Amino acid sequence: MSTNTDMKRLTRLSAILLHLQTRRMVNTVDLAAKFAVSVRTIYRDIKVLEQIGVPIASSEGKGYSLAEGYKIPPIMFTEQEANALITAGQLVNLNKDSSLIGAYTEAVDKIKAVLNYAAKDKVELLSKRVAVGTIGIAQATSNSLTTIQNALTSFTVLRIGYTAEGKNECLERLIEPFAFYYSTQQQWTLIAFCRLRNDFRMFRLDRIAAIQVTDDKFVPHQLNLQEYLQEKEKNFTGTDKQLS
Repeated sequence: MSTNTDMKRLTRLSAILLHLQTRRMVNTVDLAAKFAVSVRTIYRDIKVLEQIGVPIASSEGKGYSLAEGYKIPPIMFTEQEANALITAGQLVNLNKDSSLIGAYTEAVDKIKAVLNYAAKDKVELLSKRVAVGTIGIAQATSNSLTTIQNALTSFTVLRIGYTAEGKNECLERLIEPFAFYYSTQQQWTLIAFCRLRNDFRMFRLDRIAAIQVTDDKFVPHQLNLQEYLQEKEKNFTGTDKQLS
């Protein structure tokens, strides 16, 4: 086997291992398509990973997964990957939710920590040479996005204080978060099942005055996000009167 072939396989093995860590379950057909190899080759790669001590569990008819608790040592980011994240960070800073800005900044700091010194210097230089126009863009107006993200993925009911457009009264709502929508007006909107209205509603994050995570859980909703948004777009009038 040639050196070039060996390197390709080593690269593929590393990528498969990373793929396993980022997903609960992967199947051979998807892996074969992703890496443009045969299913038989994927079977051989999985066998090699098992032989070097990676605890891979198999589930008949479903695929493979890493054993619970197994962690891959920190990976090294390429210079191109780090640069992409630095550039994307300038756009994140415009999103108007300070909790997301904070979480992204901390994540980038952790990435910088594993870069070698030469790459650190280049990333630092790039961060000073990327700018995004901010004329007409307001400062961050919400701080609840990351809290809602956690509730959405753990199916936890939230208690919020919400003020709809044109109303001075802040009403308490119990909501079951379903999805996020980022509008062309650069506003984060939460799609959630409102127990007060007994229906799905859209809530602008900048109108959420208070938020509390409850101990209540809810059954995951089967609503199709794309179909819901398409239906909303048909009736959209440019205000959030229909959103809440």
